[in-house]
Amino acid sequence: MLSYWEKKNLLNYDLVVIGAGFVGLSTAIHYKENFPGRSVLVLERGVFPSGASTRNAGFACFGSLTEILDDLEKTSEETVFDLLVKRRLGLKNIRSVFGDEALDYAPSGGFDLIRPQDEACLGKLGYVNGMLRTVFGGEVFEMAKPKSFGFGKEISHLVKNRYEGQLDPAKYLKCLWQKCQDLQINILTGAEVTSLEEESCKVHVHSFYDEDIIFQGRLLAVCTNAFVNQLIGGLDIKPGRGMIMVSEFIPDFPWQGTFHMDKGYVYFRNVDNRLLIGGGRNLDESTEMTTDRGINSVIKNYLVEQAKNIVFPGKNLLWENEWSGSMAFGEMKRPIIQQVNARVAVGVRLGGMGVAIGWEAGKELAHLLGS
Repeated sequence: MLSYWEKKNLLNYDLVVIGAGFVGLSTAIHYKENFPGRSVLVLERGVFPSGASTRNAGFACFGSLTEILDDLEKTSEETVFDLLVKRRLGLKNIRSVFGDEALDYAPSGGFDLIRPQDEACLGKLGYVNGMLRTVFGGEVFEMAKPKSFGFGKEISHLVKNRYEGQLDPAKYLKCLWQKCQDLQINILTGAEVTSLEEESCKVHVHSFYDEDIIFQGRLLAVCTNAFVNQLIGGLDIKPGRGMIMVSEFIPDFPWQGTFHMDKGYVYFRNVDNRLLIGGGRNLDESTEMTTDRGINSVIKNYLVEQAKNIVFPGKNLLWENEWSGSMAFGEMKRPIIQQVNARVAVGVRLGGMGVAIGWEAGKELAHLLGS
């Protein structure tokens, strides 16, 4: 049973945001900046974001050459171009707002590892560069030498993207937390939303009391990405679990950069003189279509083999850390940012590009709610 003071002061807000990942916090920040006098509450069921915001690989990327070409086979050039522009803009804006030092951003460049079966993409490099030239003001992709990195013999070519980099996603989250604190945005963690009433904007949160705590919003933003089907029906959302491993400390780590392979399904980078490697969900896609956390042994063994055979040929690494996080996908890679009704809107389905697109998705959702 709630106290008089709790009922009077802690339950009613102009905007209630469900989900405290990159999109949810960005939505809260942009809405509060647009309407400084209004109250905003963010609800998060985990201690940290429950999805992939702080469980990703920390790639400040917008798409490798092979991934972009794969997207062009499935959808229109206009749609692909629009997504790439949004990802590029998102990365530029978070660096501008928070600064490279706070994000631990490094302009290390991105690289696409090309195997013999991928070599057809090289003939389309000029076409993709031409498509992106107006956005970047120069050539995005260029050939590099794979031998300089010591990769396995399976890698025949290397394509460099000089506009990509890497950052620390947890430091990015801390930047968002600080911004929310500065704007007097309330964040409640450990607040599991069990249901919502779309017409009245009432949000039911599981409580250790006998009854749910019901928060009332004038407006409601649902930013739970892979988990959105638990609250809002009818959306084209399929969860996709991504696995990541980090190796032991490697003295004299030989290179720096973010690397992609197999149309972006496998990725690796340096971090604190360790190898981070992740991906591989396409090996067992049906099993990985889940919001459950866990480690798929088939994928883990595959990533271990990629590290041993391609990244550091012949080297048996010890793995210090492993985890997984849930992303959201659909028939289209375009995010879903739309109204459910006049007072409720969703911002979900980031397609594994939350670092790049989350800030702009939140800005768009806040504008939609405030228009």
